[in-house]
Amino acid sequence: MSGPLRGLAGQHPRSPRDPEAGSVTVFMAITVVGLLVLIGLVVDGGVKVRTAQRADAIATEAARAAGQAVALPGVVGHQTVAVDRQGAVNAATAYLAAADHTGTVTIGPGGATVEVTVTATSPTAFLSLIGITNFTVTGHSEATLVHRVSGERP
Repeated sequence: MSGPLRGLAGQHPRSPRDPEAGSVTVFMAITVVGLLVLIGLVVDGGVKVRTAQRADAIATEAARAAGQAVALPGVVGHQTVAVDRQGAVNAATAYLAAADHTGTVTIGPGGATVEVTVTATSPTAFLSLIGITNFTVTGHSEATLVHRVSGERP
């Protein structure tokens, strides 16, 4: 071979340079960021729902523990079973401490109910990228305090 193709055996002729080769369109970049935000909302939304369910469950168990507090002198003396209101608050507070949660325990108006409110916090996974580092939720439960097995209220 002679001429201008000599020495190019086995090589392909160069194609003109494509100005868009290797570039990402703006639409694609925005779409990917949008999908990542959407996935983050779904994952972290699930975390928030689970945290709220756990706060409600802990509040319910603390209220149940409060409802089981009875005034022992009346039981020992074979009198009617009565609820020890301060003991109920103490039992619920002790349950919250054992569950490693904070909250408030109050006896409702008229002394017939105990109300427990629990505050729980959980960290976020994806939303921390945009500055939302955790969720704080509140759980609430109420138990009716009963004096006797017959169901009479205080």
